[in-house]
Amino acid sequence: MHIDHAGIATDDAAGLADLYADLLDCEHVHSETFDGMDVHFLDCGNGYLELLEPLEEEGAIARYLENNGPGIQHLAFGTDDAADALDRARGLGIECIDEEPRPGAWGHEVAFLHPRDTGGVLVEFVEH
Repeated sequence: MHIDHAGIATDDAAGLADLYADLLDCEHVHSETFDGMDVHFLDCGNGYLELLEPLEEEGAIARYLENNGPGIQHLAFGTDDAADALDRARGLGIECIDEEPRPGAWGHEVAFLHPRDTGGVLVEFVEH
């Protein structure tokens, strides 16, 4: 596995994408509306920043912003087999938010682990 991306919750994904592209001299490589969010990916060379802006009042990112304000919402780890990664987590006694991988942004399969079992960090497995 490798670090794939850091997911950052924000009220202005496009504006933050422009700022980070200039600040980090990285390329804005993908944008989409997905699951009630405006999502932007920046290629930082050794991983991505995923900027997440809620477009609806409900949903995980809207709740995150309400409870915590803007900031890093999750860390994603790239894997060749998200289902296998979930099985490994279950074997370690870690609660899985997703019972099986599901469609995620940019057409990837994703699955999340509960932060109470991963040191307070929402962990995502992403299979390209």
